[in-house]
Amino acid sequence: MSILFEHVTAVTMDPSRPLLRDGYVLVEGSRVAQVSQTRPQVNAERVIDGRGRVMLPGLINAHTHLPMTLMRGYGGGCDLQTWLNQYIFPAEDKLDSPSVRAGTDLALAELIAGGVTCVADMYYFCSDIAQAVADSGLSANLSRSLVAFQDQAVEEMASWKEMEELYSQWHGYDDGRILVDASVHAEYTSYACPSLWEKTGRWAADRGLGIQIHISETQSEHAKCLQRHGKTPLALFDQYGVWQARGVAAHCVWVSEEDMALMARRGITAVHNPVSNLKLASGIAPVPDLLRAGVNVALGTDGVASNNSHDLLEEVKLAALLHKGVRRDPTAVTAHQALAMATVNGARALGRNTGVIAPGKDADLILVDFTHPNLIPCHGVEENLVFSARGSDVVMNMARGKVIYENGTFLTLDLERIRSQLEGYALPHIFGR
Repeated sequence: MSILFEHVTAVTMDPSRPLLRDGYVLVEGSRVAQVSQTRPQVNAERVIDGRGRVMLPGLINAHTHLPMTLMRGYGGGCDLQTWLNQYIFPAEDKLDSPSVRAGTDLALAELIAGGVTCVADMYYFCSDIAQAVADSGLSANLSRSLVAFQDQAVEEMASWKEMEELYSQWHGYDDGRILVDASVHAEYTSYACPSLWEKTGRWAADRGLGIQIHISETQSEHAKCLQRHGKTPLALFDQYGVWQARGVAAHCVWVSEEDMALMARRGITAVHNPVSNLKLASGIAPVPDLLRAGVNVALGTDGVASNNSHDLLEEVKLAALLHKGVRRDPTAVTAHQALAMATVNGARALGRNTGVIAPGKDADLILVDFTHPNLIPCHGVEENLVFSARGSDVVMNMARGKVIYENGTFLTLDLERIRSQLEGYALPHIFGR
């Protein structure tokens, strides 16, 4: 299908044409075909009037745990380890396929309504998550996170077999709309089995896959790794050959200067999760230092249980503000850098042909309504997007050339069915109410 957006203002994230005013964006099939100041000479099957709206590349949530929407706000007021051990792990022990599907569907609805077109997920029950993503129209990099609390034969682990099965069944689905990454959950959940790190790194490299890992989220995690191994988590995983392919390191709150140099050298992305890291009192990632070191920095929400939302525009605003205040430097992270983290940098992190509005790119596009009161007046488009816009200002979400959300209506999800699954089964099953 061909769709023409006319009279639109577009923040393209394309250095050759960063801002298009009163222009035209033509989509043919799943790709952007033309971005121009003049109307294309085509008879598009649909024409969308973009006046009063601003187009952005679809936002990319580079780190989350989709089913954890079921635990939104659960166990608030705790540090990470208390929260995990006393609240989250016991709740997760009760998860099953229907409840995971319900939680994932709810997460996808929230993401879609907030302008996200691609997500990186690390969890289990991955076949249920993959089917939900496939039905929603979004793109996703899915990973089955591996943990090992004792030394064991890696290939005999149930989670390893699930990772292999996820890869064989879903990697490359729908022309690459779903990709499978490898994943080690973290050093502190696998240090008893170092062979897991080596085998996972080799498995990913042999298949050209990315790898998702929680890295130096808390000071105690980072320090205990140094005590156990004499190396930081990043350096330790490098020793075992983990970072052979596209690395995605979530959090990176306590990384050292040497870690940053390693990340730049290995092409490892740091995923900044400002809301979650603040809520759990984990600290603040040194994003300005990471950027200066040449590290690609993307944005994530983390799981909703520690956030408590999937509003990526909230993360964009906080990523731009937080470091200004901490560094007492208004230029510490610019509005454009914050937008890049949620778009082009996220695409680079996940190996995606998106994040930029340009011919040949996947048509992952969103429209933000600049007639909403909180976006009037507009003295600077990027300034308004970063510091004034909210997820609720998104009025259209197009994923790979297909409109999946428009003016408050979900076109691939049944919100009433999702609510019914949550209230009728998932929440009573997990929480007994």
